[in-house]
Amino acid sequence: MGLGLKKLVKKGMMGLGEMGFNAGGGAINWFPGHMAAATRAIRDRLKLADFVIEVRDARIPLSSSNQDLQPQLRSKRSLIALNKKDLANPNIMHKWTRYFESSNQDCLPMNAHSKSSVSKLLELVEYKLKEAISREPTLLVMVVGVPNVGKSALINNIHRIASSRFPVQGKMKRATVGPLPGVTQDIAGFKIAHQPSIYVLDTPGVLVPSIPDIETGLKLALAGSIKDSVVGEDRIAQYLLAVLNTRGTPFHWKNSNNRRMEGIQYEAEEKVDYSLKNLRPSRRKLPTKSHVLYIEDLVTEVQRALYSTLSEFNGNMEDESDLEVLIEQQFEALQKALKIPNKGSEARLMVSKKFLTLFRTGKLGPFILDDVPEANPLS
Repeated sequence: MGLGLKKLVKKGMMGLGEMGFNAGGGAINWFPGHMAAATRAIRDRLKLADFVIEVRDARIPLSSSNQDLQPQLRSKRSLIALNKKDLANPNIMHKWTRYFESSNQDCLPMNAHSKSSVSKLLELVEYKLKEAISREPTLLVMVVGVPNVGKSALINNIHRIASSRFPVQGKMKRATVGPLPGVTQDIAGFKIAHQPSIYVLDTPGVLVPSIPDIETGLKLALAGSIKDSVVGEDRIAQYLLAVLNTRGTPFHWKNSNNRRMEGIQYEAEEKVDYSLKNLRPSRRKLPTKSHVLYIEDLVTEVQRALYSTLSEFNGNMEDESDLEVLIEQQFEALQKALKIPNKGSEARLMVSKKFLTLFRTGKLGPFILDDVPEANPLS
């Protein structure tokens, strides 16, 4: 990470400290009580699990973990599922898998919306459990992860696969001893294997993200694990611009996308006014050619706006004040590129929302925001 970005983040990312992300160090605690209660419930449930799938966002393989629960997770047979691999930079992904392997953690990059990807995950879980346990007749697998890493999508796909393998299965009910003496709780799950019988809990455990510093909080917000309203879309968009600039990403876009960036436009067959609220077309309706071209043109305009502002920038990227000036210029350029009429702060919010949507849906390309730790030297 560049020095300018470090200073900008440390400075509180233009007032981020006000949001309860205490810049002075120390753990950042702003989660409501129900999250803390959920974590306690997960701790109790983890004791009952024979295997844990910890789902993380492949774009933030470390930032999307819950550090407090790691000792308990590591004491179990477990697997890190790096979900949303389609949004993560494939050129760096192998470094992450090697990093986790060198830390003796099983890890699998995957896509929770892909049946074949989920089947591969279940095969690995089954293999790990059969390899380790021969005597237990019934085994329980639990899915955990911080918000918005794709746990529900994974559980839904596991349910589909389970239903096709064991069509007549009812949900398993297994009475277990609860945390209080004499209290039992029912646990429902889907059967995915026989001999031993392996069940996956049908409710995922939502973990509280660990936020040791402001930048981790910003990464979690950018990936959508913290609600935008907590940090503010404007600040998240500023952080994204700071990351893109310090990495020189607009220059990479120019090299890989030369013809489009230089202004060759694909003419849409019909001009349609689209809302960017949801770039993903609904499952039932396939995107029309003009819709795809509209989004492509929009992305090109955004990329060109960021490239031109960055290439004309003659300040020092290591200086946070210069970086702030560049980011302000880019907001103006993005407003024109996204064709948002000038309405002051309302316009800025619209720019931020649309820009973040493009990033989060992978339209700006694949990214991994965390750096591979150097503690485990990679050859």
